[in-house]
Amino acid sequence: MSDAGYKIRDQEEIHFITATVVQWIDVFSRQMYSDIVVESLKYCQEHKGLKIYAWCIMSNHIHLVCSTNSPHRLSDVIRDFKKFTSSKIIQAIVTNESESRKNWMLWIFKKAGEQNKRNEIYQFWQQGNHPIACNTNELLSTRILYVHENPVRAGIIRFAGDYLYSSGIDYYYDKKGLIDIVYAG
Repeated sequence: MSDAGYKIRDQEEIHFITATVVQWIDVFSRQMYSDIVVESLKYCQEHKGLKIYAWCIMSNHIHLVCSTNSPHRLSDVIRDFKKFTSSKIIQAIVTNESESRKNWMLWIFKKAGEQNKRNEIYQFWQQGNHPIACNTNELLSTRILYVHENPVRAGIIRFAGDYLYSSGIDYYYDKKGLIDIVYAG
């Protein structure tokens, strides 16, 4: 399926973004790899103008409802985020002596990398982000709810506010989660 129709046209508008691991590999079932994503998102907030309204890390993909302000471009921030996390997570897999799936995952990432001339060796994230502009309050609320309910629908937890790797705690329990968020709506 082509991602050509999905582009970030207004770089300052709030967008719903999905980043998916190649072959839907459950990389983020390990906390150490999820923590790399969290730290990278925090870095993007501090240094690249990323504003996060909602977020969730699932076992094989992440969802963000986010935006940036000029001079930052959302498409550039997401590109840099994916490039950095790809490299860091693969490095963490390579050096993780207790990773039972290491050879299998690296083989898949290498095969994916060979099929895409933009990569040197490995490809971690699928191409594209399937950005959807949240240009109405209703659409924004719907996407934030979708992000928070994702682990509930997956059967991981019963209540959206109980998932560690999500902004659900910020919205449902009025407590601070792992990443600072900008409240929307």
